[in-house]
Amino acid sequence: MRPDAVRLALDAELAAARERRGGGAPRVLDVGGGSGVLAVPLAAAGCVVTVVEPNPNALATLHRRATDAGVADRITPVQADSDALGQVTEAGAADLVVAHGVLEVVDDPEKTVAAIVGALAQGGAVSVVVANRTAALLHRAIAGRLGEARVLAEDPDGRLPTEQLLRRYDTGALSRLLTGAGLAVELLQGQGVLTDLVPGAVLQQDPGAEQALAELERRLAGAAPLRDIATRLHAVARRTG
Repeated sequence: MRPDAVRLALDAELAAARERRGGGAPRVLDVGGGSGVLAVPLAAAGCVVTVVEPNPNALATLHRRATDAGVADRITPVQADSDALGQVTEAGAADLVVAHGVLEVVDDPEKTVAAIVGALAQGGAVSVVVANRTAALLHRAIAGRLGEARVLAEDPDGRLPTEQLLRRYDTGALSRLLTGAGLAVELLQGQGVLTDLVPGAVLQQDPGAEQALAELERRLAGAAPLRDIATRLHAVARRTG
């Protein structure tokens, strides 16, 4: 299957970074990168990657995964919380900062985004993926869990009391968070626009359905209002000043 809309956006950003560097390896900072699901493929694609991750077990898995892929020399693991990003990373060095699934769980998202901005080189970009409040509400309503849907609609952070997740975002809140830190939002799209709504049985019945769904997903990723109900929201924002 071809890459989804998020990976296509990352590939385009890395190609631009490589051009800015005159063909040199893009420098990527993966915040909360865990076990290297993104870091290892990025390193295999020729990037120099720093992974900031607080969990030592995840970093151990990252090391094994990177070693098996032959890219351990291109990945620098740093055990630290994202809140301490400014203390453990070089200022203004990253062509791309990846923060996927991070802003929903940090204590202070504004502080984290400010630290990300500090880590970015002039003209560099951040790729952010967050859980979508609107999608969470919609999925629960469709499933008949109307009480939970009401809580998600009314809670300022778009979360349920029993969840470890600290907050969810809608497109407006995500844009305000990034622009408030001085970033220019260049791309706002959905991830999981349709894939989390189509029953698995439909895909099993038609051998070509999975590929067709992936192509449709890429086409609709940036189209409102479908973008706004995607399971996750993806933004690319640039440091221009």
